[in-house]
Amino acid sequence: MTGLVIRLAPHERVLLNGAVIENGDRRTSLSIKTPHANVLRLRDAIHPDQANTPVKRTCYLAQLVLAGDSTPEEIRAPLLRAIEQLSQVFSDHDSRALLGKATEHVLEDDHYQGLKCLKALLPREARLFAAARS
Repeated sequence: MTGLVIRLAPHERVLLNGAVIENGDRRTSLSIKTPHANVLRLRDAIHPDQANTPVKRTCYLAQLVLAGDSTPEEIRAPLLRAIEQLSQVFSDHDSRALLGKATEHVLEDDHYQGLKCLKALLPREARLFAAARS
């Protein structure tokens, strides 16, 4: 059985199925064997005030499920709609592949992997905004 492996820095916190877990003084790895466990690194969490771009808002929607603030059923339609809107902007092959994988993960209720795919778009979005400003 495969699982998700999370490597934690000293004193790093992670949200696991609604419980905040803090690592001790040393680096460690956690192996999560339960399929579809809700896992969110708190250092990677997007605060609602920071969800100020299309990709960040889409990531925030996926994050709501991982944080236990929404159910997969509640978030599925708005999240898929947001991913579809992103696919209208990101037309390159790599971005389309990431959006396709994110869609698959959302449909499988694997929001951690979906969020991971969406977060890979953040640097691309930053470049688009920088190019638009110049």
